Amino acid sequence: METTRRTLLRNAGVAAAGSMIFQAAARGAGAPTPSSPGTATPALRSEAYCTLRTPQGDSVGIRRENKILDVAKAGKALKVAVPTSTDEVIEGKNAAGLQKVLAASASAVKTALVPIEEARFGPCITRPQKIIMLGFNYRRHAQETGTPIPKAPVLFNKYNNALCGHEGVIHLPTKVAKKFDYEVELQVIIGKTARDVSEADALGHVFGYATGNDFSARDLQFRDGKATQFMIGKTSDGFMPIGPWLVGADLVGDPQTLKLETRVNGEQRQSSNTSDMIFTCAQIIAYASSLFTLVPGDLISTGTPEGVIVGKPEAQQVWLKAGDRIQCSVEKLGELRFELA
Repeated sequence: METTRRTLLRNAGVAAAGSMIFQAAARGAGAPTPSSPGTATPALRSEAYCTLRTPQGDSVGIRRENKILDVAKAGKALKVAVPTSTDEVIEGKNAAGLQKVLAASASAVKTALVPIEEARFGPCITRPQKIIMLGFNYRRHAQETGTPIPKAPVLFNKYNNALCGHEGVIHLPTKVAKKFDYEVELQVIIGKTARDVSEADALGHVFGYATGNDFSARDLQFRDGKATQFMIGKTSDGFMPIGPWLVGADLVGDPQTLKLETRVNGEQRQSSNTSDMIFTCAQIIAYASSLFTLVPGDLISTGTPEGVIVGKPEAQQVWLKAGDRIQCSVEKLGELRFELA
């Protein structure tokens, strides 16, 4: 299987050298020009970010132990322009101001600190150009669903309407579906423009990672029997919870050794490790970039492990319903919680 994947990626032209610069059109005026992957603003890939919802509007939040630094409030106190979203952080907009906030003394920004337990969160990424999903990318998940091991990554898409934040609510579309299911997944957020990048260079194009859930309506997904309708089964409003944290790649290290879990109303349903992936994060990025250009802020959801409801014998399939509370986590990235209504 390893040889087949390497051959596939090589034949797709993925061995070409990776793009080394951010997308110029996405940068704010005056933003620094990166010189090589992961070296332009190294501190930015060593932070954990969130979308902080405040009475003044959404702001970038940066984790500080048991508190969150409200970047908008800190920027106002320091009289510097700062990014207004995690998307702008990734694009490099107002990077100089953000660096000043990060370098400020604790006393200078103490009024901008919010206790985590008091924080309200939005999706940790808010306007990706592309939300790229993977099907059947864990060996044991493919086995539980009776699916042959794919020879190439199985890609499909979601849209921004599906984004939902930590402690958010998914309003189930019960007029059109009844069989609702969870799928914890590692999220990869692209930080540099990538086209025909090699597997070896791929992770240098990652800004960070997050916990996410590929929420699904299985009766829509399999409405036409064997002809899987991924998009309509997985793209209803709120069907892409993500967060609370967007964790910089330098804090995560190797993305292929992370534990994943899902609990429903406190009961554990999924427990696995990203080491069970069929295609690694680097291979996914290399393959996708051989087909189309990846740009800063693009989101790649890397597939779910075994333990989903659809993988159980039909007599044991008890579908999710209004009132259920879902908790899912990826090691180093935090726990994402949401409720169904």
